[in-house]
Amino acid sequence: MKNVLTVMKKEFARFFKDRRMIIMIVLPAVLIYVVYSFMGTAMESMFTPDEDYSPQIYAVNMPDSIAPLVQNAGIGVSDIEEYGVEGIKEMISQKETELCVIFPDNFDVQVASYDVQTSAAPAPNVRIYYNSTVPNSSGVYISIIGILDAYETSLINKFDVNREIADADLATVEDISASILSSLLPMLLLVFMNSGCMGLAPESIAGEKERGTLATLLVTPMKRSELAIGKILSLATLSFLSGLIMALATIMSLPNLMSGAEGMINAGIYGVPDYFFLALVILSTILLLVTLISIISAFAKSVKEANTAVMPLMIIVLLVGVTGMLGSGAQAEPIYYTIPLYSSVQSMSGIFSLDYSATNIIISCLSSIVFACAGSFALTKMFNSEKVMFSR
Repeated sequence: MKNVLTVMKKEFARFFKDRRMIIMIVLPAVLIYVVYSFMGTAMESMFTPDEDYSPQIYAVNMPDSIAPLVQNAGIGVSDIEEYGVEGIKEMISQKETELCVIFPDNFDVQVASYDVQTSAAPAPNVRIYYNSTVPNSSGVYISIIGILDAYETSLINKFDVNREIADADLATVEDISASILSSLLPMLLLVFMNSGCMGLAPESIAGEKERGTLATLLVTPMKRSELAIGKILSLATLSFLSGLIMALATIMSLPNLMSGAEGMINAGIYGVPDYFFLALVILSTILLLVTLISIISAFAKSVKEANTAVMPLMIIVLLVGVTGMLGSGAQAEPIYYTIPLYSSVQSMSGIFSLDYSATNIIISCLSSIVFACAGSFALTKMFNSEKVMFSR
């Protein structure tokens, strides 16, 4: 352990004394927060009408039965004739006005005389023109549709739906939060963990191999296995730090990114046991990812070659992360938790959805550790190979 700790201290010193490495860890987290927050603000402004907007529409043959409902909704109405519709449609297309609604002549009479059962003619048709790319136009369109739907329902009131029931949706905020976060966060966390490992492992192994310092370490009086374990443990620790920073940035930016779902997401639904199991999954997954990237980097002759070689692994990680968004929740059978990386996604999905088995989580962590140990053994064999280590 003395040699292992010496290698770890060397890696920590190399990292924390290099400002570029620290910037590489912190800068992506800052960019994640800024970009996600900007995206949320942009999307909210795209689909939300202006706060001080006073709707004003054009109408043809506005019936006396509908006019009071529209006025009560705070919507101003300008009456026009049928021949002026084309001009208004052009204005809507040019984003100069919001909406035009056209009622047939004698709308109230036609509606009163129309019988769904016996009338052979089609029902009276109301035409509405708006511009979906303009938030104000979309907003007033939704309001008009709501008014007409409510009026139509009042004409044929044969039965009611959820009358005097304001809380028909029985899903709680906790249920909604768990559903959203369990679909989104596992993929993001896995990608961020992989990104953190990719930013550190190639430089530590392929970089030292390229500079010739790794050859110096290999001739020192220590076992190659101690060197491999020291490298992996130090890189796993630093990668965990990197993943933690990016995960915190993502969690902090989620309310801004999902600003349209205000009041629906609450991260306070998770307790200490949930965070404990999540930490176990993250640590074991990072250990496995670091081991895999270290093996790939040991084959490479330079950092550039190593970064190119790990790209297929990044694609695999992304595809595995997407599986957390599929299906109706985490797998229940323990066999799925023996598959590397996939077991981590399933474990995180179960934790975030508050529907998981502690036994499956432990199986997943042990599986990742076992594969990481096998990878460490393979890395030791590579360190013992002169052909692999000294090919430059």
